[in-house]
Amino acid sequence: LQNGAVPGEQGKQEKSVKRGNWGNQIEFVLTSVGYAVGLGNVWRFPYLCYRNGGGAFMFPYFIMLVFCGIPLFFMELSFGQFASQGCLGVWRVSPMFKGVGYGMMVVSTYIGIYYNVVICIAFYYFFVSMTRVLPWTYCSNPWNTPDCVGVLDGNLSSRAALNITQLLNTTQKRTSPSEEYWRRYVLNLSDDIGNLGEVRLPLLGCLGVSWVVVFLCLIKGVKSSGKVVYFTATFPYVVLTILFVRGITLEGAVTGIMYYLTPQWDKILNAKVWGDAASQIFYSLGCAWGGLITMASYNKFNNNCYRDSIIISITNCATSVYAGFVIFSILGFMANHLGVDVSKVADHGPGLAFVAYPEALTLLPISPLWSILFFFMLILLGLGTQFCLLETLVTAIVDEVGNEWIIRKKTFVTLGVAVAGFLLGVPLTTQAGIYWLLLMDNYAASFSLVVISCIMCVAIMYIYGHRNYFKDIEMMLGFPPPLFFQICWRFISPAIIFFILVFTVIQYRPISYNEYVYPTWAISIGFLMALSSVICIPIYAIYKVCRSEGDTLLERLKNATKASKDWGPALPEHRSGRYAPAFSPSTESHLEVQPLQPEKGQSEAAAASPVQGSNGSAHSQDSRL
Repeated sequence: LQNGAVPGEQGKQEKSVKRGNWGNQIEFVLTSVGYAVGLGNVWRFPYLCYRNGGGAFMFPYFIMLVFCGIPLFFMELSFGQFASQGCLGVWRVSPMFKGVGYGMMVVSTYIGIYYNVVICIAFYYFFVSMTRVLPWTYCSNPWNTPDCVGVLDGNLSSRAALNITQLLNTTQKRTSPSEEYWRRYVLNLSDDIGNLGEVRLPLLGCLGVSWVVVFLCLIKGVKSSGKVVYFTATFPYVVLTILFVRGITLEGAVTGIMYYLTPQWDKILNAKVWGDAASQIFYSLGCAWGGLITMASYNKFNNNCYRDSIIISITNCATSVYAGFVIFSILGFMANHLGVDVSKVADHGPGLAFVAYPEALTLLPISPLWSILFFFMLILLGLGTQFCLLETLVTAIVDEVGNEWIIRKKTFVTLGVAVAGFLLGVPLTTQAGIYWLLLMDNYAASFSLVVISCIMCVAIMYIYGHRNYFKDIEMMLGFPPPLFFQICWRFISPAIIFFILVFTVIQYRPISYNEYVYPTWAISIGFLMALSSVICIPIYAIYKVCRSEGDTLLERLKNATKASKDWGPALPEHRSGRYAPAFSPSTESHLEVQPLQPEKGQSEAAAASPVQGSNGSAHSQDSRL
């Protein structure tokens, strides 16, 4: 026992230890929840819900979750966990499609750049909230215009003469102090996307702070980020609950919540509602970003990722619904205070997070406290997603190079990616920064994600083969994927993804920001960003076919799509069945008797077998060092 089992175990685990693993299963679940639950759950879902028929929207939303969200989530988790590789390494399953992995990296790069700028603006608001009176409370500041009418300004001497009717008439076209603070002070917004103006130094400082925080949390990869998520993934729920309790005790809160939940069943027949539901599920869960594959690759081989995918997906959607109560209870209170309809104060995106909600908070007693809590929650929600975006890029680079040196220097790779992300984010802190941010948000990560996901489904189910993939999952989990998931993966999910793609194209409208319409050249840049991730797929496929062996094009195609020899579980003791190394008959006869020989036999096989793939050599040697 002493000679056999203990040293054997150490040898087996060495590669896994070298690459890193989650400390325990809770770390993985919390990280994935933090990744999936982001700013969109707070600033996009509640608005979509009220716009698309209130409670009636929940019906298509949950149908899309069951038929598209959870199956895709399970597919990506099982894919990464089986191979213990990031979004590039997993494509040994069908090397021709490695361009999908590069596409995921490009998408994660774009999102990582602008997402941290949103976090930096939240940091800025968080810092300026540490005051006795919030700076966007009144209209008496140097940056305010004559059009400014604050919700509290009716009581001020200069406005005292205004009767309530005049105040309500101006409400239709009034600009609020929070909107002027956002546009004229925080952003100092320029008149055109091409007119960058100056860099807003306070935002640049906050961008530096947010990148430093992200880097420090990822300094030891999943070992350090796995500890941080105990706080970043759970505390937003504490804040949401505090804001929810405060919100529902306010006058008018019930009106706001009814506005959010009252079902308009006639809207269910509208295709746009279904399209919005499918898109929101798809983008909200973070499918096709590469993050899910990366996070799952640090799991233990036999972890039950089927259970995890259901827990995480449902938690994500429940959080969206819960956030709607928090947002609409306060908006209902503000609409009641102004004497207007809730639709007049409802907003989404940055407009909700940095204009409408902060303005509503000025009406509360001890408003700075609620403001600090709200922006702290936004920071944590953003950081949870940002950790995974950065880790996706770093893991892909380290796994691809795959030698001893880069694994040891992983911290420097993380630092390099963080510094690059900071420098690329600097233009987004200029006076035209918000235009560029919204351009990236609308184009860099929209239809390209849908294309990537569709090709991934087809490659795994039809090129690699659904039977092979189901056997892989059975070997990993001990049971094949349930029949429902098999049907979804092969037919229903790809069909829904295709529907989202068609819907996105039909519903396409050129982007605008408030009254500003983007020029044609800016929209062209947006399309180029979207194409830059998708174009990786055909370019790499052509390259791979050209480099493959074979006399005819068909032979080359077959060889390019065939799983490479080093595809399969990363650790030798998991490579059983069709992944088992070839043994000689003499070795096999020894295996039945002596417990010491399996390890030896495998090492001989590993040493004897020719090494395949770009980084396969590093892996087969590493596990034996």
